[in-house]
Amino acid sequence: MHSPSRAVLIAVAAFAIALSAPVYAQPAPAGKTAEQAFKNIQALNGTPADQVFPSMQFIAASLGVECDFCHVQGKFEADDKPAKKTARKMIAMTLAINKDSFDGHKEVTCYTCHRGGHDPVGTPPVLTSDAQPEHHEPPAASAAAAPTADQILEKYVAAIGGAEALHKITSRISKGNISFAGHDTPIELFAKAPDKRMSVSHAASGDSITAFDGHGGWLGGGAGHAARDMSGQEAEAARLDADFYFATHIKEIFTGFRVGRPDTIGDTPAYTLICMRQGQPPVRLYFDQSSGLLLRQVRYTDTPIGRNPTQIDYADYRDVDGVKVPFRWTLARVNGRFTIQIQEAKQNVPIDDAKFSKP
Repeated sequence: MHSPSRAVLIAVAAFAIALSAPVYAQPAPAGKTAEQAFKNIQALNGTPADQVFPSMQFIAASLGVECDFCHVQGKFEADDKPAKKTARKMIAMTLAINKDSFDGHKEVTCYTCHRGGHDPVGTPPVLTSDAQPEHHEPPAASAAAAPTADQILEKYVAAIGGAEALHKITSRISKGNISFAGHDTPIELFAKAPDKRMSVSHAASGDSITAFDGHGGWLGGGAGHAARDMSGQEAEAARLDADFYFATHIKEIFTGFRVGRPDTIGDTPAYTLICMRQGQPPVRLYFDQSSGLLLRQVRYTDTPIGRNPTQIDYADYRDVDGVKVPFRWTLARVNGRFTIQIQEAKQNVPIDDAKFSKP
């Protein structure tokens, strides 16, 4: 099985600029199972082929290792390393625990025990000083003071300028830079109501494109790679980012809400809103308690052995034509992070629908 190195995954994730979806160096054949697409699959039989790389990414992040911890470079299907055989046993173990004890829910995963180390620790540490250990708790809020989901969302819409002002805007073209691993690369973003979005990063190796055309997403460009369709989970995530009127559509997108415990984003107190959709992992939204603006979004993609998180932090809100727009956002995943800083944004600029179509 071809399995890209972690460094390659990070680079592709950053320069493809998939602002919502996990991106992998080589897509799996659509519609095939793992064993149909790859050689020597034993622990993930029946799994859709496009979930194999995300599963490997989850394992690597949970153990804090690279691909070569289990695989031999150049012959990834080989069983030469004992760690690969152990990994199969551990996958079977966690699947069995969840099936027998948690009704099939993914409550126990690789990360439950490993916590970023390839050797799990089963014994609690001794105290190394006379000082009492500190317990950091999120800021508490009384039940009476906690707003409802409706109040949080209404304040958010008002904070960005109101529904009327938002719906007067039908398109946006932004220019700026993406910062990754100490390097800045020019980027352009095109968005058109109600649900089209494209980002183009102008790297030295060529343009890398991520797009959602209103129906599905695609990725292309960069070092001569042909455009490809996003997987189902990639497209669902991209759909959220492409919703031009996301602030006023939240109640339509999600079927249920729960106000979570208050938290802090940096030093800013925030309300947490947990948003549910049928058949999809929850999405967590964090809103500035004072201003009402959206500070963070955390969402997840399912794999057979656990969920990979994606966190997007929004900052540097500026007023553009009566609507507050974040000019900086940082996207972080288990395998890397990057920041996009916008310098210029123009709204209600004509954009042809054909621009978002896959070549």
